[in-house]
Amino acid sequence: MPEIAVVGFAHAPHVPETHGTTNGVEMLVPCFQQLYADLGITKSDIDFWCSGSSDYLAGRAFSFISAIDAIGAVPPINESHVEMDAAWALYEAWVKLRSGQAQTALVYGFGKSSAGTLRQVLTQQLDPYLVAPLGVDAVSLAGLQARAGLDSGRWSEQDMAAVAGGDLQSPYVADPFRAHDIAPITDGAAAIVLAVGDRARELCERPAWITGIAHNIDAQALGGRDLTRSPSTTAAAKAATGGNTAFDIAELHAPFSHQQLILAEAIGLSASTVVNPSGGALAANPMFSAGLERIGHAAAAIMSGAANRTLAHATSGPALQQNLVAVMEVQ
Repeated sequence: MPEIAVVGFAHAPHVPETHGTTNGVEMLVPCFQQLYADLGITKSDIDFWCSGSSDYLAGRAFSFISAIDAIGAVPPINESHVEMDAAWALYEAWVKLRSGQAQTALVYGFGKSSAGTLRQVLTQQLDPYLVAPLGVDAVSLAGLQARAGLDSGRWSEQDMAAVAGGDLQSPYVADPFRAHDIAPITDGAAAIVLAVGDRARELCERPAWITGIAHNIDAQALGGRDLTRSPSTTAAAKAATGGNTAFDIAELHAPFSHQQLILAEAIGLSASTVVNPSGGALAANPMFSAGLERIGHAAAAIMSGAANRTLAHATSGPALQQNLVAVMEVQ
């Protein structure tokens, strides 16, 4: 099987609102241009393209087709798409490269959260018969998860505040959440270039080699799992890390402060691991690219020489339902 590495990463500015369309083109074009310039390539050097986004968030069917305008019509491309965070698009691209069908891949994700009411839009991913009709929004659902952990003694409000660097004197905005416990509304986009073996070494002086990647899913029924734990993260981490959980840096996709506590325990991170030096989703949470950004930031730490072994995590679905873990190392 070929070795695969991240060789380039770029993301759009994290802003609370943009005035462009919901197809992401305005945010994606600068990301692509930065990658081409950094790597000394053109779009003709990309063998496979894969994206992650959401038609619900964009408010239009097949919104990802419009986003292809950011790539351009010539030359013809080999393209695919996932209706979830682009970290899973990266997994698809990784499979494509592992199978020998391509040498390079560009993965991108985008989301314009400001176009609607995000906490209500995310209700559409719940069970359409029994849960979605109740109207429970994403913040309320995460609040139930946080309260379950508080009531069981799994964590405290002090623990949550420590994750976010928050102040317990701040008022509640949705008990038990204060403003610092909730990821901000963010418009954004991100892109990563993957390459195989010697091609990766040609493009990057210090590639971030993907030595393990896996994703798992927990039960859709919210009452069918313990919301204070994340067995799917544990399973993905075990498969991706091989049991070696010693990392210089871990980038965890936790849109709520208590979820970082759940994830760190599920993965088995040591106290010496620096968690979310980028700020994580609590600093900026561009929907459908925030998970890809965790991989990008973890890879960038290796490419810059700031770290030798890193872990990246992405989540999708309500209350940490689906989780992906990737391990990257220097050779």
